[in-house]
Amino acid sequence: MIINTCIKDNYEKVLCQIDEAAKKSGRRAEDIVLIAVSKTVEVDRIKEITSLGVLDLGENRVQEICEKYDSFSKETRWHLIGQLQTNKVKYIIDKVTMIHSVDRIELAQEIQKRAKNTGKIMDVLVEVNVSGEETKSGIEPSKAIDFIGQLSDFPNIRVRGLMTVAPLFTDNNGTRPIFRGLKKLAVDIDNEKIHNVSMDFLSMGMSNDFTVAIEEGSNMIRVGTKLFGKR
Repeated sequence: MIINTCIKDNYEKVLCQIDEAAKKSGRRAEDIVLIAVSKTVEVDRIKEITSLGVLDLGENRVQEICEKYDSFSKETRWHLIGQLQTNKVKYIIDKVTMIHSVDRIELAQEIQKRAKNTGKIMDVLVEVNVSGEETKSGIEPSKAIDFIGQLSDFPNIRVRGLMTVAPLFTDNNGTRPIFRGLKKLAVDIDNEKIHNVSMDFLSMGMSNDFTVAIEEGSNMIRVGTKLFGKR
C-alpha cells in the first residue's frame, strides 16, 4: 500500500506530541492508547493509518462500524465513542472492543442482555459530564459512584474506566480543570474497591486538547482531525 504522505506526516507529528506530553506527566508514550477517530473517513484512508500500526479505531455511529467492520482484520479494535441508543446495541455487541459512552442504566441493561446472549464480557467506560454543559452527554460526577456500583452487578459488563468530552476553549488550558476533575473522580472510585470495576482507562482528550489531557492523566485519546485532516 502506498501511504498518503500527509497522513503519515500527521501521524508522526501526533506521536511526537504524545511523547512530549507523556514525559511531562512522568509517563511513556507507550502508556497512551491512541484511538484514530475514523468517523466519515473512507476505508482506504483508514487503512493507511492501520498499516502504520494504529489498530484502535473510534466511531460515533453504529451504522459506520457495521459498514466498515468487514474491511479490516480481526486484530482491529473498534471503539464506540458516540452516544449509543439501546435499540442499536445488538448490531455492534459482537464487533466492538469497548463502549465509551455508558451513562444510563437502561443502556447497561441492554448491553448486559446482548453480551450474555453472545457469551461476551463487554468492556465499557462510564461517560461523565464533568463540565456540566447541558449539551454534553454523561452522568453527573456526584452520581457516578452510585451508578458504577449498579453496573458492577452486571456479570457481562466490565467497567474499565471513565470518559469525558471537554468544552472547546480558545486556550486549551481551560480544559485542565475538566480533565483534573475526571482524574480525581477516577481516584475516588478506585479507592472504593468496587467489585468488577477498575479505573484502568481515562478516555479524555481529542485533536484540539489531547496534549493537555495527557498531562492531566489521560491514557486514552481520541484523535481524528489531526490524523485525517478536516472532514
